[in-house]
Amino acid sequence: MSKGTAEDIVRRATAAFNSGQPDEARQLCERGLARAPGDPMLSHLLAAVLFSKGEIQSARSHVENSLAKRPENAAAHLLAARIARAAKDFGGALTHLDRVIAIAPQREVFLEKARTLDQAGLRPQAREAWQAILDVVPQNQEAAARLGRLAWEDGDHAAAVTLLERAAKGDAPASVWFDLGLGRQDLRDCHGAATAYRRAIELKPDFAEAGLNLGIVLQESGDLDGAMRAYVEAYRLRPSTFGTIAMALTSAPHGRLWIDEAALRRALAQLAQNRTLPIGKSMP
Repeated sequence: MSKGTAEDIVRRATAAFNSGQPDEARQLCERGLARAPGDPMLSHLLAAVLFSKGEIQSARSHVENSLAKRPENAAAHLLAARIARAAKDFGGALTHLDRVIAIAPQREVFLEKARTLDQAGLRPQAREAWQAILDVVPQNQEAAARLGRLAWEDGDHAAAVTLLERAAKGDAPASVWFDLGLGRQDLRDCHGAATAYRRAIELKPDFAEAGLNLGIVLQESGDLDGAMRAYVEAYRLRPSTFGTIAMALTSAPHGRLWIDEAALRRALAQLAQNRTLPIGKSMP
């Protein structure tokens, strides 16, 4: 197979993949490699196709074949890093990323390294990496969100809220709004927390945990009817939230009493079907 023919197959396979035909792209790459084993372009592309389909080990083998022929290919190292991270080989991923940084340092590579350090549980290094990104790109939503979450996990709720409010702009995902709700809730800002949790639910209607926390902050602010609506929805989405709901209802300053656990389960189940509010005895 001539170099031109390999390049032609790569173009056809890339076009197939980009048009939503990964199986066609895979077949083209495999046929090409059968005629030219180890071709670095075909190996690289096949690795990308396999990775998109979740075939991690096969993808890893092919990208390593590509790098064996082209060890200075930054794009192949970046793909190899992503594949290694998916396989939870964080050391391997970081090795590839450091190589990319040495060859062609670009913003996306530093983001990928921060994500890898974060996923590996290397908190000090991850925090440093995210902060470096935010220092250079102050509007980077992902860096602000991750630093906010790390601050919240460390118990620095005020710093967490500042960072998460910075991240909760534009197309911020539900997870950012949920984390912002947690920070505001810990600062006893019930109204602000409720606003954040409602936004998280708007973006992800099946977000049971956000519904549960919304119920808790509404209950703490004295809006028991609103809290019950949130609890009912959380229970409908995830029945395992029952224990937390029962504890919140019986231990908070504003709550309701049921004679027994079974009665509360029946009430929540009925309300989930009827979407009506219960008639219960308010606690003092």
